[in-house]
Amino acid sequence: MLTRKQHELLMFINERIKESGVPPSFDEMKLALDLRSKSGIHRLITALEERGFIRRLPNRARALEILKLPEASLPTLNVAGRGFSPSVVEGGLGKKPPQPISPEPKEESTSMSVPVMGRIAAGVPISAIQNQSHTISVPIEMLRGGEHFALEVRGDSMIEAGILDGDTVLIKKSDDAVSGDIVVALVDDEEATLKRLRKKGASVALEAANPAYETRIFGPDRVRVQGKLIGLLRQY
Repeated sequence: MLTRKQHELLMFINERIKESGVPPSFDEMKLALDLRSKSGIHRLITALEERGFIRRLPNRARALEILKLPEASLPTLNVAGRGFSPSVVEGGLGKKPPQPISPEPKEESTSMSVPVMGRIAAGVPISAIQNQSHTISVPIEMLRGGEHFALEVRGDSMIEAGILDGDTVLIKKSDDAVSGDIVVALVDDEEATLKRLRKKGASVALEAANPAYETRIFGPDRVRVQGKLIGLLRQY
């Protein structure tokens, strides 16, 4: 299963090989995916190779071979990195006209209203989660048992997890998480951020999915989990 960025890179490499017979350079891949550094491309290439989609040919520059393509045109986002796949509502990748998303469900039983509790930082932390600003309709199949809320994402620190600036993330309320979960974390009861949680002994690390951002490490009494990411919605 591929993340959105892995899927985009795989399709870009495939198109370039079909057009010119030569794989793109790392600089070309970086520009095509709008990443800030080549290290992100290295990680995506390694992930694609580990999943059996490409093969790097030894002793040859820019030597990549496509072994297979994903069955579906769009991947399901693997947010937690542990075989967990939340639903993603999004449009196309630019090659086909985006399909309109109806703001209201056709049948009352197919969706539920979820409160939007303001904005969450995927980058520089912002003030703690605000009061409810409005509600959105979410397909029932995206929800699980328990309470849920949504937050509007601001920033680019989670782009390699497929979470972009302007997305709306769907959160299941929880005060606990395991290492590797993407969570809404409240730091010092003052700032809220969306990051991957890593437990390191007695410390808690909040890890970005963008090489431009450093991992922040705190004592366990400074971080409170507010909820876990289970899905996202995107409009074009």
